[in-house]
Amino acid sequence: MATSSSSKTSCFQCEDSISDSFKHGWRLRSGDVARLCNRCGSVYEDGRFCETFHSNDDGWRDCESCGKLVHCGCVVSYNAYLLLDFGGVICMDCSKRNFITARNRCLSLESQAGTANLSIDFGKKIHVEPCNLPWVNNTELQQISRKPRSIITPLFEKMLTASDVDHKLARLVIPKKYAEAYFPVVTAPQGGPVEFQDTDGKEWVFKFRYWPCSSSRTYVLEGLRDYMSAMKGQVGDMVKFYRIEPEGTLVIGLKKVSVITSLVYVIMEGIRYIVLEVLFDLFHSGFYCGCLGVKKFGLL
Repeated sequence: MATSSSSKTSCFQCEDSISDSFKHGWRLRSGDVARLCNRCGSVYEDGRFCETFHSNDDGWRDCESCGKLVHCGCVVSYNAYLLLDFGGVICMDCSKRNFITARNRCLSLESQAGTANLSIDFGKKIHVEPCNLPWVNNTELQQISRKPRSIITPLFEKMLTASDVDHKLARLVIPKKYAEAYFPVVTAPQGGPVEFQDTDGKEWVFKFRYWPCSSSRTYVLEGLRDYMSAMKGQVGDMVKFYRIEPEGTLVIGLKKVSVITSLVYVIMEGIRYIVLEVLFDLFHSGFYCGCLGVKKFGLL
């Protein structure tokens, strides 16, 4: 490889100093960038520099994937290949292609696994307390059912908590007994997608999964950010679930509550939090342990 000894700007490869403009090449050990004339620079940009100017040099090896020759050990081709764990090299084109193929294969397997992790069983029966059954009127039933022969079955309802309406979490905790009674059976923690219809007929897809908790499970619906934003869900609102028979379509609805009801709920949650904080502080201050000791020795 030729070097420039003149103070005048010249091509790093062919030492041409007549060129009106120069192109940037590879970075040198000094930290500078090699300046190339238009001809040499174009060859470098096309990825044929070593093939054109270093064909008789040592260090050429075959790509283990496609067999293309790669000039290893040359600073010009430093970013043109990767070293393999088992020895040999692979060109960057093959490396990118293999990565895309592997990624698509993983995505395909995840999609198949997500579908396999859910199974539908609408024959399950469970006793639901009357206080937990959704209260519906004829107007709501007519709004949900758009087919004359459809039957609307109320499933359950739940009051939204602060964590349920948190847009960062974007998930809704489903009581275990209702999740196992009315939702698809989940055979793995990662769960899978479940289609819902809202009371206006719009379709939504949420992810139904569970968190393993010791010997039990906590079921959640994930991906509700857009739904909660559209419905303007707030703490204290009631989320209701129905099923349209005989199709088995799951329906989700939201009933707004009064501002006073929401305020009372927030106040009660705040009081509960304060009480827990006080008990925690007393426990760690030794007051609780001291009382136990006094009681043990008959002083109380």
